[in-house]
Amino acid sequence: MNWLLVVAGAVVGAPLRYLTDRAVQTRHDSVFPWGTFAVNVTGCLILGTLTGAVSAGAAGSHLQLLVGTGLCGALTTYSTFSYETLRLTETGAGLYAAANVVGSVMAGLGAVFVGVSIAQALWA
Repeated sequence: MNWLLVVAGAVVGAPLRYLTDRAVQTRHDSVFPWGTFAVNVTGCLILGTLTGAVSAGAAGSHLQLLVGTGLCGALTTYSTFSYETLRLTETGAGLYAAANVVGSVMAGLGAVFVGVSIAQALWA
């Protein structure tokens, strides 16, 4: 049963990642991977909020599997982030690569903390 929850979340998360990435990236005339940045930070916010909700007892393990593991696991993408960073360095856009690494880590961590704070404000 648990694996079905993960699969159901991933069925939504994977196409959502692709469509969001394309929609965001087409609006920016830059080599910076804004689409991947956006889905990763959004996924961190969702996961932080979910983690806070679980900690407060407002959400259970089934929702954690569906949204946390399934949806967020398919929505966010460490491999694409790594690949795009490598491609930026290979094409001579080292400053963009560094900005991608630092910005993604800082924004991702910030989003998790904001998500946990939102959950605490709502359910603690």
